Amino acid sequence: MTDVLVIDDDEEMLALLKKFLEKHGYHVVVTTSGHQIEEIISKNNFDVLILDVMLPGEDGLSLCRCVRSMSSMPIIMLTAMTDTTDRIVGLELGADDYVSKPFDARELLARIRALLRRSSSQLVQGGGENLPNYAFGSWRLSLTKRELRSTDMTLVPLSQGEFELLLAFLEHPQRLLTRDQLIDYARGNRHEMFDRSIDVQVSRIRRKIELNVRNPEIIRTVRNSGYVFTLPVERVR
Repeated sequence: MTDVLVIDDDEEMLALLKKFLEKHGYHVVVTTSGHQIEEIISKNNFDVLILDVMLPGEDGLSLCRCVRSMSSMPIIMLTAMTDTTDRIVGLELGADDYVSKPFDARELLARIRALLRRSSSQLVQGGGENLPNYAFGSWRLSLTKRELRSTDMTLVPLSQGEFELLLAFLEHPQRLLTRDQLIDYARGNRHEMFDRSIDVQVSRIRRKIELNVRNPEIIRTVRNSGYVFTLPVERVR
């Protein structure tokens, strides 16, 4: 059973959403604040976090940053704001998707299913334990464990969005990829994304794998065109 954590200060909405998701086979835990979020997550193996941006006390963006520092589980932000800037901030902090309020519960359910489907699709397609690893430079990406490690085995946490985008680069190395192509490769052409979100995710990946973020050598920007992953990539076991 899929475990979902929902954090929102609207108790009526929480009750309705909990009932709706449980009706569709999910185990749902709800809370009206992010109080003791570290303890809650450390003691439970949640598959998805649904997090409201506007919370009393510590807001959703701060909580997103906190959760991302300790977990790679998918995060869907709920927001009443339509400004793209607010969405970009969430992406920079590690959110994987956004749903605007007011929302249809069926849309949120579809977003949850899409995130879970993408997170498991590589395992299903590749036969689980038989999936290859991708080696590039001093890094190795494990598809089975969905982990990025350096040659000294240091684990570098990746959000689902970062993992998907990095995998898109590794599957198409040393060639120019437009933002539209990266969206299709990483999320599928039916997913609602915008060009700026790709730039944000690339920036986050660079901070994790580049020696000099201000002068990136691994993922290079081609002005007005897209990006090129410059290193050769090897599929290894």
